Amino acid sequence: MNINVDKKNVSEKQNLEFITALNDEDYKALVRKLKISKEDAKDNTIKLLDVVEEVKNCQNCKGLYECQNRVKGHVFFPEIYEDNLRFSYIPCKYQKLAKKEEKSKKTKDNILANAKMKDIKITKNRSELIKWIKEYYDNYNPYKTCKGLYLHGNFGTGKTFMVAALINELKNKFGISAEIVYVPELLRNLKESFDEIGDKINYLENLDILVLDDIGAEKVTEWGRDEIIGTILQTRMNNEMPTFFTSNLTIDELEKTLSITKESEDALKAKRIIERIKYLTNDIELLGNNYRT
Repeated sequence: MNINVDKKNVSEKQNLEFITALNDEDYKALVRKLKISKEDAKDNTIKLLDVVEEVKNCQNCKGLYECQNRVKGHVFFPEIYEDNLRFSYIPCKYQKLAKKEEKSKKTKDNILANAKMKDIKITKNRSELIKWIKEYYDNYNPYKTCKGLYLHGNFGTGKTFMVAALINELKNKFGISAEIVYVPELLRNLKESFDEIGDKINYLENLDILVLDDIGAEKVTEWGRDEIIGTILQTRMNNEMPTFFTSNLTIDELEKTLSITKESEDALKAKRIIERIKYLTNDIELLGNNYRT
């Protein structure tokens, strides 16, 4: 092997790649921003072009489910470290948010999983709800039809915790199947995993008790409203299965929210969802201090 010939070929190839790359304004802008020498730019042309492409992908990306980069949720990016050009995969804003939400969710899930009715703090504004929870627990029969609850009120009043405490007690006493599902996360996960939609909907439709947490906080789409939420609620209504909701919105506010999507405005379809919720639940408002602060 003629090493000198190989080196010459590599050098010629790099020159050609570099000259071609100079026609790309984004490439030139990146080189200027990094303040690197012509030789460094030439030696790393391919990697720098990869950076340009991945940054462009990020500019029009609306979420992790749309990510077109090599490493999902990350962008290939350069930095100067001890006078050398170094490349690495940096998490994008959606990946950072997902990690933050995951950490928060683990903490919240742990709190909710261990919630007990005895842990509910008794305050004047909670008296109606506490009375309802106690009566529901005392009268619950897994073989009889019983309405769930639409619990609404301002942020951080303990709505989800109090419902979780009731559900945990019922699970322990009767061995029923029950789950609290955060609605925005449910829709986001299903959008990213279309092949699992049928199984997930079937699972939620048949839980002994289903809690749809923070309904109305999700980005409303026709697909999420009609194909997912609507389908689940229709089956549970037909089978008269206990269903709970927590929300920061009143029933009327939720109806307005569900009627408007990016695609269209449809008051009738929103009303259908609301009628199912009303059929399945009692309506209680919980107002008070924000305990999250």
